[in-house]
Amino acid sequence: MSRFQIISPVNNSIYAEREYASTSQIEHVLSKSVDAQKKWKNVPLSERKAICQNMVGYFIDHIDQFATELTWMMGRPIKYAPLEIKGGFKERADYMINSSEQALADIVPEVKTGFKRYIKKEPLGTVLVLSPWNYPYLTSVNAVIPAILAGNSVILKHADQTAICAERYLEAFKSSGIPDSVFQYLHLTHDQAGEIIRDNRIAHVAFTGSVDGGKAVQQSGSHRFINVGLELGGKDAAYVREDADLKFSVDNLVDGSYFNSGQSCCGIERIYVHESIYEKFVTQFAQTVMEYNLGNPTSPEVTLGPMVSSKVAAKVKAHIQDAIDKGARRIIDTSDFPKHLGEQYMPPQVLVGVDHTMDIMTEETFGPVVGIMPVKDDEQAIAFINDSQYGLTASIWTADDEKAVEIGDQIECGTVFMNRCDYLDPALAWTGVKHSGKGCTLSPLAFDQFVRPKSYHLRIP
Repeated sequence: MSRFQIISPVNNSIYAEREYASTSQIEHVLSKSVDAQKKWKNVPLSERKAICQNMVGYFIDHIDQFATELTWMMGRPIKYAPLEIKGGFKERADYMINSSEQALADIVPEVKTGFKRYIKKEPLGTVLVLSPWNYPYLTSVNAVIPAILAGNSVILKHADQTAICAERYLEAFKSSGIPDSVFQYLHLTHDQAGEIIRDNRIAHVAFTGSVDGGKAVQQSGSHRFINVGLELGGKDAAYVREDADLKFSVDNLVDGSYFNSGQSCCGIERIYVHESIYEKFVTQFAQTVMEYNLGNPTSPEVTLGPMVSSKVAAKVKAHIQDAIDKGARRIIDTSDFPKHLGEQYMPPQVLVGVDHTMDIMTEETFGPVVGIMPVKDDEQAIAFINDSQYGLTASIWTADDEKAVEIGDQIECGTVFMNRCDYLDPALAWTGVKHSGKGCTLSPLAFDQFVRPKSYHLRIP
């Protein structure tokens, strides 16, 4: 069996080593998962809910340990790492647990004399969940919890960088009393994952990751008639109208652009500002960016940690250089930030003089940099926002909610925000268009991808 290492972006040390699953281990997990699901689907929903709630409780009880692991595995400052668990992870899990009875209830049409009719929502079987490193618990919970609640068994594969997170899930589920093999994990290479997707025992794949990764998953799944949920990349835009609260917009957009070192699928990567307030916005934005404290993420004072690796940082630097070569201008003096921390430590940057010939405004950058462009009106802002291969979210900053809806109706994306960004409300559907993916998680609609309708048409004697 081959091994892999988790290289910590904190100091480039080897944080942990693991082995990829062997062929026999994969076969064992698949076989056990199918057998376990046949029994699990008959367990009352009330018991499934209790087990999931206990699992969440285990995470909360171990939050300090799990948060510290996150910091060392992917570099998020320890100041913020616990929020992934006690914030989004718990909020999303609680919502899906509490909404499951209604979402999974039978659909009963109008009464028809002499007949009993209803649509039952049956679990699919075994669900494979493929999760990324940037928010390993937030992304995986979107699929793991509703799949389990719906009566499926789950096999979880996390990105190598955060492989330990899959192990923590198993600990938590075991402590909650889940039957053996209803939830399992595997450490897999990309080739192994592709082989499993092609296996007839996998009924659905839920993938969160890059566009290229999504294409590979869909290609593997195309050999069979299964659905594949894809949560992919974004080039999320913000539009600041002339009636926006300037300070409020700046404060929130800075956070939306640089939180997690910009390594967020729905993080702000491009900002369009009405020309009448453009100069003031850029000035205040730059001043706020300078308040970040770049450094070792294990320090509680640090607010901006490293990127996940020097390789990922190199791509961000290449996007910045491409923009500079085409006429853009940096406005953050990075000499005021610490040096010699490592190539993976990137100070925040803001670019002006940008346009859509530059990668920084068209390609997913996934780093602590944002481009800001002036626009003359709503129409131009909408045209720029839609000039993208992505369509995950867009945020509109304005005092006029009716205008926000009017603009939102013309934007090609899965979520329209007004006066907020970079947040998933578990009561709302999380979905994307174009290269941002397909399928839906969160909201009551999240359960639909993990069940199939089965109609009962009974003539009553």
